[in-house]
Amino acid sequence: FCCLSLCIVLFSACGSSTTPASSTPAATPTTAAKGSGNVQVMYAGSLVSIMENQIAPAFKKNTGYTFQGEAKGSVALANEIKGHLHRPDIFISASPATNKQLMGSANGNYVSWYANFARSEMVIGYNPRSHFASDFQAAANGSKPWYQVLEEPGMRIGRTDPILDPKGQATIYLMELAEQYYHQPGLEQKVLGSNENTNQIFPEEELVARIGAGQLDAGFFYINEAKAAHIPYITLPDQINLGNPALASDYAKAQWTNPQTKQVSKGGPVIYTVTIPSTSQNQAGAIAFVNFLLTSQGQSILANNGLLSTPITVSGDATAVPQALQKDIQH
Repeated sequence: FCCLSLCIVLFSACGSSTTPASSTPAATPTTAAKGSGNVQVMYAGSLVSIMENQIAPAFKKNTGYTFQGEAKGSVALANEIKGHLHRPDIFISASPATNKQLMGSANGNYVSWYANFARSEMVIGYNPRSHFASDFQAAANGSKPWYQVLEEPGMRIGRTDPILDPKGQATIYLMELAEQYYHQPGLEQKVLGSNENTNQIFPEEELVARIGAGQLDAGFFYINEAKAAHIPYITLPDQINLGNPALASDYAKAQWTNPQTKQVSKGGPVIYTVTIPSTSQNQAGAIAFVNFLLTSQGQSILANNGLLSTPITVSGDATAVPQALQKDIQH
């Protein structure tokens, strides 16, 4: 993470284009601004352990600001912002597309830019005390297909709601891709049932705890969640785990239709983004937080907790990025 480079991705009204911010790669900031007061951070529930136990205390120690977080599915958080239920200083999503629900006059102009700062991949996490533990271990070492284990009678599987959480959508994409990759027609239906199978769907912020408590045998997680919670997990091929940006065009072959809006979404790499919404009441603190995520210390914390590196890019209106933050990134 310490050698990340910056490129600026500018989106036009008719599509997208990519323009380098500078011909010289940006250096990762090594210090963050000092200040005081609360920074309200609404963030993807898959980052609870990292944010609350590591980023929050380190951010306060290094900047003087106090981290005050709320974790839920990224779409659920975006809905709360649009519904005027919260006025966060920072919004962190597990999907770049979620930011677009807050961009433009039709969506309230809550977000004008967002930056990619980390990526992840999908894994199958499991309870080591489960009745199926030996089968999961066999799948983890490659001696038994993981999908056959998930098809076993009595298997209790947990996942998140695709309407409220990008990971819920990613689970559907994963299973669609797995059908093709393993040449297993009907595999998604066998494992997940319907997309909105209420027997499997739980709030994102509860899923890890339910595995640990033995209420579920297995669940679909990002690898950083499993590592942070010390949950054993089964890794999946790049072709289906949504973790390799080079396979973005292949991931996009999977799709999901929102039953409420009828909007069709396509699969893509799992990317975490950060932005400062127009609702921010502590602009200085918000800038300090984004800056801290990009410092060598912030990036090391993310890497040590299972998050994967990605080029730091800014999408949307790059000129709207606070000047102080642009300077930190560019130097």
